[in-house]
Amino acid sequence: MAESKENQDSQLREPVDTQAEIVELENTEPSRFEQIKQQVSEDDDAPIGSLTFGKVLGGDILSAQMVRSQVWLIMLIVLFVTVYVASRYQCQQDMLDISQQEKELANAKYKALSSSSTLTEQSRESHVTKALRANKDSLLRSSDQPPYLIVVPEE
Repeated sequence: MAESKENQDSQLREPVDTQAEIVELENTEPSRFEQIKQQVSEDDDAPIGSLTFGKVLGGDILSAQMVRSQVWLIMLIVLFVTVYVASRYQCQQDMLDISQQEKELANAKYKALSSSSTLTEQSRESHVTKALRANKDSLLRSSDQPPYLIVVPEE
């Protein structure tokens, strides 16, 4: 009886080669065939070492139980990556807008400086006297006498 048990265990470990042997196993010992079916199933977790680049590209990794159990984590990661890419794009757009507005501000400063310089030049005394001499109908003239101070006493 012990020999038959060892013989059955050794037969369980040997691979089944032909279809005829499978049919024979089904007919002779249904409990043994069920044991083999339980040992070999499609849902077996493959060891990590058997994961190849071809399986990853072929999509076999997506049918694994590990991936199916982690689907919410994967979706969360995809959401975070999408938010990251969108925020980076928005940041780049904002940086381009800021640089454009800085250029416009610099141009406005240069125009204001130029206008201020032109106004200062036109309001100088020498330029005003030249303009008065050019208009002979004006009654305004520069004074020949120096200015004098009026002192007002404080109470």
